[in-house]
Amino acid sequence: MFQKLTLFALTIASFSAQANPLKIGDLAPGFTLYNQHQEQIKLSGQQGKWVVLYFYPKNDTPGCTTEACSFRDNVNKLIQKKAVILGVSLDSLDSHQAFAKKYQLPFSLLSDSEGNVAAKYGALSDFIVFKFAKRHSFIIDPSGHIVKIYRDVDPQEHVGIVLKELNTLQNAKH
Repeated sequence: MFQKLTLFALTIASFSAQANPLKIGDLAPGFTLYNQHQEQIKLSGQQGKWVVLYFYPKNDTPGCTTEACSFRDNVNKLIQKKAVILGVSLDSLDSHQAFAKKYQLPFSLLSDSEGNVAAKYGALSDFIVFKFAKRHSFIIDPSGHIVKIYRDVDPQEHVGIVLKELNTLQNAKH
């Protein structure tokens, strides 16, 4: 009985240890990850651009496909807003390559196979033997600061909300 309670407590502690200390105005945690083209992508390399950083659980699942295709379908509107889209999951580079090719995704899908970046952003679900990224997104301004945080994103409505928020944020900066 004690062992079962200990295992349960460790599981809960592991899951809840992902509390996110990030808040609006914080400098976005830096990272370097590889995309589906095996290119190294650094957050610091995006300085001067708006960044939509979105975490998602798993390639080729219904909600993740809906969200990725919505970003794809609105990529020109996001580019007009001088925004870069970076999708992050714990999937492998091979999985990202297949997913991006299947749905013709014109933006970087970054492989965070260990979950280190997701953890920095409070977007990691860790059940000891099973890890995945939570569906969380961040808008990072051209100076590298977090200006918007989205938790528990609705994949069907998210991109429209991001576009409206980018418009509001960019108009406020002028």
